[in-house]
Amino acid sequence: MPEQRDALTELVKANVGAGRRMSTRDFAAVAVDPETGWSPGKSLVGKIIAGQGYTVTPSLVSAIAEGLELPREIVAAAAHLQTIGYTAAELTAGPPAVLIRTLGADADVGPKARAVAERWGADADQA
Repeated sequence: MPEQRDALTELVKANVGAGRRMSTRDFAAVAVDPETGWSPGKSLVGKIIAGQGYTVTPSLVSAIAEGLELPREIVAAAAHLQTIGYTAAELTAGPPAVLIRTLGADADVGPKARAVAERWGADADQA
């Protein structure tokens, strides 16, 4: 059974909104899909932060990546985790595991995800 969580929402919420590094207005201004020029409006960003329903699109993923200054693959992994989930095996390498680290090993991510984050932390220390 795939593990799921609102990872894309969590990623945006951790960086955008009251008391965070960017306001919704500031984020909406810099979150621009470099390929299409599309940008989420302030109200859509507010819906994401509030955890309300929204549609995940390729342009939204690209715009969030630009706005948060993260690799698109990491934001895409968050979207994937949120919409369809990952199996435990898929969380052992690549962008999904980096995403788990980005969301924070100390967060309530469950024992499997926490183990992945710790393993990636150890790998990063050895590199």
